[in-house]
Amino acid sequence: MNHLISTKREPRLEVLMSWWGMNGLGGQNGVGGEWTMEEKVQYIAEAGYDGINGMLPEGREAEQWHRLLDQYNLSYSVNAYPKTAEELDVFLCKAKSFGRVDFVNVQVMRPFLVGEQAVKMLADMEELSRSAGISAYIETHRGTITQDLLRTVEYAERLPGLELTIDFSHYVVTGEMRTVFDEAEELLQKLLPRTKSIHARVSNGEQVQVDIPVGGDGAADFEFEHPMMKHFLRWWLEGMRSWRQTAKVNELFPFVCELGPPPYAIAVHGQEISNRWKQSLLFAKIARSLWERVLYS
Repeated sequence: MNHLISTKREPRLEVLMSWWGMNGLGGQNGVGGEWTMEEKVQYIAEAGYDGINGMLPEGREAEQWHRLLDQYNLSYSVNAYPKTAEELDVFLCKAKSFGRVDFVNVQVMRPFLVGEQAVKMLADMEELSRSAGISAYIETHRGTITQDLLRTVEYAERLPGLELTIDFSHYVVTGEMRTVFDEAEELLQKLLPRTKSIHARVSNGEQVQVDIPVGGDGAADFEFEHPMMKHFLRWWLEGMRSWRQTAKVNELFPFVCELGPPPYAIAVHGQEISNRWKQSLLFAKIARSLWERVLYS
């Protein structure tokens, strides 16, 4: 008797590397020349990442991306920077034509749009995403429509379908949170149930991207661990748990290791003080460890 083989899979974690985070990497701490595009994709695949979060390519570059993604069996998602719903509509059409886009991370470049106009724009973008059949997650990011924590919480309360890429590094630095305050924590907790993806970076009250020392075994060097690290680990874990509670069959949870080059990365006389590649690998390891806790706790 023939049996149909189910292709359905449980909701699962997908660890991605930020293509922007690969800028300037190559050789030993950048000495010896930056890696080529193909070398970067190869190293990402060999390091065990599931995919890449980058920009929407066009023309011959799109053909090159298709070839490399197929060759290394990597998923692909992209970032969009619209100022209007109409701009996002055009972008989603292009993303659909590219054919390899799992989801779109959206930074809405209207930091001074507030109130009803902002709510309407986000609602329109939500509908465009649904119509296009491509998930579009609004990122919590400085210099965008979500730059203010209070406003973003209001949007979440007004828009039941609002889906977020959570990157609390921006709220920590803009709020000068050297430690997490009770009022801020209460607001951050209101956003975590909307988590659809995470951008991994640790900030403090002064810098948006702090150095996380990595030991020789690739683990965090706890002797010098930054005091904010425990809070980010807790937020990432809670975001994952919240997502898992409502996730559907075959749905993926994107965790993007997004450590940017200077000026995001702290540099002295042009030389970065940290090893972004090793720290990205550490964040990937942390993501999988947190996911295990979600599944078995």
